[in-house]
Amino acid sequence: MCYYNGCRVNRAEYIRLMAIEKEIKQLSFLNRPVQNGFDFKDWPVLVPTHNGTDVDLQLMHWEYIPETIHDADELKAARKKFTWLNAKGEHILLNEKGRASMFREGAMKGRVLALSTGFFEWRHIPKTGKRGQPLKETEKIPYFISIENDVEYFFMAGVSRVWHNIERDEKAATFAVLTTNATGPMLTIHNTKKRMPVILPPELALEWIQKDLSEERIAELATYQYDTSKIKAWPVAKNFLTADDPTKPFHYEQVPAL
Repeated sequence: MCYYNGCRVNRAEYIRLMAIEKEIKQLSFLNRPVQNGFDFKDWPVLVPTHNGTDVDLQLMHWEYIPETIHDADELKAARKKFTWLNAKGEHILLNEKGRASMFREGAMKGRVLALSTGFFEWRHIPKTGKRGQPLKETEKIPYFISIENDVEYFFMAGVSRVWHNIERDEKAATFAVLTTNATGPMLTIHNTKKRMPVILPPELALEWIQKDLSEERIAELATYQYDTSKIKAWPVAKNFLTADDPTKPFHYEQVPAL
């Protein structure tokens, strides 16, 4: 989930993280109404500096590439089976088998914050036949989801690592957005996988990027469930990826309210 993200910030705004204020230069690269994660492009990410007392904004490749991938050909082949755009918060330290997770390096040494002004998810609505009988098929209705706040952006917890393309002897910073179990309206919207991004309020966002967090605290923050009573969400057009305003509300017949 959380494969489609949005970020709109104008030149008059600031990135504010608790008591930290950084004026962002060249903000034009932040104006992205929507980005498809499967385009495998860069995304604006806040990285800690000076032991977490300050932050820098940089573009980072949205796709956490593990060390088992050695070149572009291996990466292209792996994408047919796997996606590393998101990482389950429950398994960034240990995987389902209790072994060290592929995301462990990022969880311990590469905690970052992905900027967002809203993301997109699909709600599966049961279809009915001509006689009103329920069908096994569902209709996918896209929703735009943001949070009710006095700022236009918020922070998603992420983990990052530097990938080494051995063939080209080039290195690139890569990251994944963390997800956790959906709650409240997100259960109704993302009603198949029932996941949502780990959205951190400013005080926890600042804590997430601190240098010396215990594994216990990392695990707690990695599964933090944002108060979904504070979210705002509405259906958008199915062609939102190419729309001038992808967040514009769209009315669908027979779609129940949240």
